[in-house]
Amino acid sequence: MSNKEYFFAVDLGATSGRTIIGTLEGSKFNLEELTRFNNNLIETGGHFYWDIYALYNEIINGLKIVHQRNIPIKSIGIDTWGCDFVYIGKDGAILRNPLAYRDPHTFGVMEKYFDQEISKEQVYDKTGIQFMNFNSLFQLYAMRQAGNTALENAEKILFIPDALSYMLTGNAVCEYTVASTSQILNPNTKDLDEDLIKSLGLKREQFGPMINPGEQIGVLTEEIQKMTGLGAIPVIAVAGHDTASAVAAVPAKDEKFAYLSSGTWSLMGIESKEPIINENSFDKNFTNEGGIEGTTRFLKNICGMWIYERCRKEWPEVSGMGHQQILSEAMQAEPFKSLINPDDKIFANPNSMVEAIQTYCKEHNEPVPVGYAAITRCIFESLALRYRQIFSWLKEFADFDINTLHIIGGGSLNQYLNQFTANSLGVKVLAGPQEGTAIGNIMLQAKAAGDVKDIWEMRRFIAFSLELKEFMPQDQEVWNQAYHKYLEITK
Repeated sequence: MSNKEYFFAVDLGATSGRTIIGTLEGSKFNLEELTRFNNNLIETGGHFYWDIYALYNEIINGLKIVHQRNIPIKSIGIDTWGCDFVYIGKDGAILRNPLAYRDPHTFGVMEKYFDQEISKEQVYDKTGIQFMNFNSLFQLYAMRQAGNTALENAEKILFIPDALSYMLTGNAVCEYTVASTSQILNPNTKDLDEDLIKSLGLKREQFGPMINPGEQIGVLTEEIQKMTGLGAIPVIAVAGHDTASAVAAVPAKDEKFAYLSSGTWSLMGIESKEPIINENSFDKNFTNEGGIEGTTRFLKNICGMWIYERCRKEWPEVSGMGHQQILSEAMQAEPFKSLINPDDKIFANPNSMVEAIQTYCKEHNEPVPVGYAAITRCIFESLALRYRQIFSWLKEFADFDINTLHIIGGGSLNQYLNQFTANSLGVKVLAGPQEGTAIGNIMLQAKAAGDVKDIWEMRRFIAFSLELKEFMPQDQEVWNQAYHKYLEITK
């Protein structure tokens, strides 16, 4: 690649979003954040909604800046969170703002669905997806049971990145990676499962044709061309699910790796050529989500930095302290004094996370940690030990030796936790890139433009362009003892 090329990425999370320009020139790669904005939940009528029009407007604002600065973008790609969706009416209009996965209308619905429609074992056998109450299957079932009028009048049902692409192009599609999070898609057939769709009282054509990452959805409508001053810019189906885009950006040299997408949630997994759906994966509640080039992201969701961030808000004494100072003081606390299972249900959404940790330790006959340093150390050591447990399970499932863990996302900057993870797992840890989701989004656009030929050329380009931080295992015997203690506490 000799000429400088520009790509426009939209990266939307559950609390905020960004528009980004990715620049590729030779072997150089650069990201520039154009805009950053909040993604606010709207609470009304007893439900929580996303404001799809506000998100659309922010995309338009970013495209206007592109025109004002005369940036010759080659294409546009959108990635978001999974599971949520938008209803489109017969006239092509959006029927209602989409319900958010945080809405409580799905509480208790899974069990009702299994009892009245299709059993839990059959659903997993068809989809291989980890069971969570907010999966699209249970959202749609809850809405059907509640007589949701938007659902009853829906001509099309579009997942969030597909809905925004529809608003830009007028074309309704179903992108594979985001559809795979729904617990409606069958990873063996690579399409939505007819039995599951039928159980919801829906039809396959309501979801639009399946499209894979790297394919073109359409071009900007004439209306948007006039609004922004741009021409008929292509909109590309990147890996619409943000984690799929992030995994596409893992700078691995070969397939013998596991990844940890580290943030509010931690997602640890491997890239598999085929879905892994068996009794063992069902018992351990692993998920099979779509990756690029027909791969499967076999992974498990772990609580992640959620516990720490919630505690941090409860500590008035850390107000004004930097994150690094808190971590530095935590490293002075006694190691392995108290341990928790970060995925215990007590930590899902307690009124006080500090009290939840102290209650857990008390109930498990451990010393109760007091103060931000001791509690922070407890959280990070426990996360690293939980990572080891999941990693050991991944080694059971993988048909290759896993010799490296790649940590991507915001958590890749946490050097203390990265070192703890290397110590706990006993393998080399490579941290970076922090901006994995945006990089994956842009590189998939570059692939669609013919600038890179496949996933491995993408990864070589990313590895060459970025400096990764390496962490090697230390204090193995100490961490082995701590792991045995963790297993006893959490069994």
